Amino acid sequence: MAVENLVTLSDPRSAAAEAFRSLRTNLMFSSVENPIQTLLVTSPARENQKSSALANLAVTYAQSGNRTILVDADLRQPRQHQIWGIDNARGLTSMMVDDSALDDPPLSTTQVDNLQVLSTGKLPPNPADMFSGKRMEEIVATLSDRADYVLFDSPPVLAATDAALLGIKLDGALLVVRAGDTRRDHTAQARQALERVHVRIIGAVLVNAPRESTIAY
Repeated sequence: MAVENLVTLSDPRSAAAEAFRSLRTNLMFSSVENPIQTLLVTSPARENQKSSALANLAVTYAQSGNRTILVDADLRQPRQHQIWGIDNARGLTSMMVDDSALDDPPLSTTQVDNLQVLSTGKLPPNPADMFSGKRMEEIVATLSDRADYVLFDSPPVLAATDAALLGIKLDGALLVVRAGDTRRDHTAQARQALERVHVRIIGAVLVNAPRESTIAY
């Protein structure tokens, strides 16, 4: 997957692109009393196209005029730097260990107006430890001050504790489920794992769903 393959950019008039715009609208207005500024996007078990789904969703937020930051918090199998073709030498992990990076985040601009990407940076030996401390809360606050919406990519829920540890620091979480691939019991287990630590689950999005056959009359 590369940026030119994101459907919201390559085919903005398609049904798939419109579906991402509808998802954005539903998320933005899902709760007026508790608006979602910071959102975790994850999947139950495997990658399940969560990173490309998040990239497309981020495009729609930015295209609607919102300052948007997409954060790659998958410190195990990062994908966003590959999708956007950006350098991954500095990123989220830099902000965790470097005060100057916290004050001036190493954000990368993209070809989409209003959209910046924070890649992972160098991968740590123990990713879960990076999300459990107060430093992550400071990072979330710093990024929130710089954007209308901050969207986080994380490892699958059942693969590591990272998603749960990060999710409790954000306004909500969205599960990406792949049609014909994601097991129903894995989805249920992922939901339970997040709810156990009081992560606010906004809902789930189904990707790779087959199109209905068109019947001409």
